[in-house]
Amino acid sequence: MASSTHPCAPCAACKFLRRKCIQGCVFSPYFPPEDPTKFANVHKIFGASNVSKLLNEIAPHQREDAVNSLAYEAEARLKDPVYGCVGAISVLQRQVLRLQKELDATNADLMRFSSNQNILTPSQSSGSSVQNAHVLPPNYGSYSWNYNP
Repeated sequence: MASSTHPCAPCAACKFLRRKCIQGCVFSPYFPPEDPTKFANVHKIFGASNVSKLLNEIAPHQREDAVNSLAYEAEARLKDPVYGCVGAISVLQRQVLRLQKELDATNADLMRFSSNQNILTPSQSSGSSVQNAHVLPPNYGSYSWNYNP
């Protein structure tokens, strides 16, 4: 929010660095005054000078993505100084592998159940007059359906 004595509030970067925020401040569009921790984290990991150089060297349409990447990496580095975001990516990759194995096992069970159902034919049933009987897997549970036509 802009204060009544100044035309605009300083960006989070200039406020953190305790300097006047000028009209063409390279940080201003990407570090709003409402989110001071974003710049504080980026500054702590990368330094204001390095971030300023980076923003001045890349095309303006790429700057927002670069700042978001820097902010994400800075936050990850503060949480895990050794691995940073690579540690988070590794955890997610392991989780995907575990879930893929679980899905494969479930699909194998489903195929096994499906093939067992296809093996049983009506002539194999113990004299039952019901045609195309469905076989439930073991421990499926018993349900009573009250159907009165």
